[in-house]
Amino acid sequence: MPTAKKDLTVAQLTELIGRSKLAVAGGHRGLKVSDLTNLRRGVRSAKVEVHVVKNTLARRAATAAGHEALLSLLTGPTALVLSFGDEVEGAKALTEYLRTSRLAFPMRGAELTGRTLSTDELNALAALPPRDYLLAQVLGTMNAPVTGLVTVLNQLIAGFVRVLDARAKQLRSEEHTSELQSRGLISYAVFCLK
Repeated sequence: MPTAKKDLTVAQLTELIGRSKLAVAGGHRGLKVSDLTNLRRGVRSAKVEVHVVKNTLARRAATAAGHEALLSLLTGPTALVLSFGDEVEGAKALTEYLRTSRLAFPMRGAELTGRTLSTDELNALAALPPRDYLLAQVLGTMNAPVTGLVTVLNQLIAGFVRVLDARAKQLRSEEHTSELQSRGLISYAVFCLK
């Protein structure tokens, strides 16, 4: 490959690797072109792209993009699966496609935020619930003590209001009683009840 073409390929790979949130390296030996095409189609909806790369060019691009953790995964014939959306969704789309299609795509590992992940860790990442669901769980957990505090304070205020209302009724009934006593009606009513 001429040097200018290699430089262009490295620049394109650098841009792709730099934009990616998750990069999965795997071997493509034994896969047909149709298998890779179907893999590309199967994961495209999750903002995932599949690229067959030369290791020397991919190493240069990964170094230029600041993704040095990817270097250890670039051995043998390599296909890079790059996720540009949510990391969990990308991993989930890849593992789900591989599971349903029974495609023999040997994953070597992945690079996520400067850290190398094993295939087990990648599968664990794919098993996580979506990001929005996790955020809702965290917010619900944070909201629970506040809701409890509001409920307790509301009960305290409601109890205080009930005590004040009962006292007001008591005072009204005492005023009414004293008014009736002053007229002599209470002693007459007590006499009638005997």
